[in-house]
Amino acid sequence: MTEEVKTEKKDEDWMQKKWRPAMGWMYMGICTLDMGIFPILWSVLQTVTHMPLTQWQPLTLQGAGLFHVAMGAVLGIAAFGRTQEKLAGAAQNPAPPPASFAPPPSSGGFGSPAPSGFGAPTQSFAPPSSPSFGGGFGGAASIQTTASGKKIVPDEPQPIL
Repeated sequence: MTEEVKTEKKDEDWMQKKWRPAMGWMYMGICTLDMGIFPILWSVLQTVTHMPLTQWQPLTLQGAGLFHVAMGAVLGIAAFGRTQEKLAGAAQNPAPPPASFAPPPSSGGFGSPAPSGFGAPTQSFAPPSSPSFGGGFGGAASIQTTASGKKIVPDEPQPIL
């Protein structure tokens, strides 16, 4: 079996494995040159030769920036294809699956699981008897909550149209 793995690795060309990063580096290099280095060199050249100053026109923006659109498509499709390969398990060195984690059981609150259905039991409690700003909501004696502690907001009566 180890012979099969070795022959598969020998059959793969370096370009077949490295074309995606090579495309990304090539695009980054072209953008750096065309929009960073060349404008500076253009200005220096004009200063040294005492030519009238003109602005550098990026070559990759000629033709409505079709180069950038094409490279965006190539790199986007390459990234999508690589993601699909990883999801399908065809990756060269797939990472081991993460260990499953079961949270400890809780008695409710922020970390507790959501109720399992619409018929989940509700809890009710009476607000403190001390006076509060506004005097409550229409004299309601209790606030309804779900099992996870979220308040149940009653629907407002809708006008008849």
